Amino acid sequence: MAAAPLGERPTRSQPSSGGRGRDTSRTMRVPWRATSVAQIRKALVDDLEGRDVPGGVIDEAEIVVSELVSNAIRHARPLADGNLRVHWKVKAGVVEVEVTDGGSDTTPRPAPRTIWAPSGRGLRIVRSLAHEWGVTEDRTGSTVWASLGGPSRRRSH
Repeated sequence: MAAAPLGERPTRSQPSSGGRGRDTSRTMRVPWRATSVAQIRKALVDDLEGRDVPGGVIDEAEIVVSELVSNAIRHARPLADGNLRVHWKVKAGVVEVEVTDGGSDTTPRPAPRTIWAPSGRGLRIVRSLAHEWGVTEDRTGSTVWASLGGPSRRRSH
């Protein structure tokens, strides 16, 4: 899939199966740094607003992608090129987002509930908003994904 040069809009990467001539997925590579969270959030929202995605699903996707990118920056390593890969696709109003990083020493999982901790709520937020979510790992890194607005086409969690 084509990746956008840093700082540019997402690229079209898959033809639409519907008659609208719209692509169903986008992929971006962003630098492994905190400022990328806002960049990805804006690109995702702008893209989803241009499709027939319900507003509530867009809001949930915005929060989820923010949490996933933030977690990757805080807890994982960048990919070999120093970036993160963010991919999203839309089908029948369901949005699936995924963030791929260079992996870490632990598998991403929601932190235990605590009142006093200043952080650690990211994957609990993702879990509460997503219809489904999961993690896939391989020798090059890990991908955390979430499906908003309905079930994913994935079979593993």
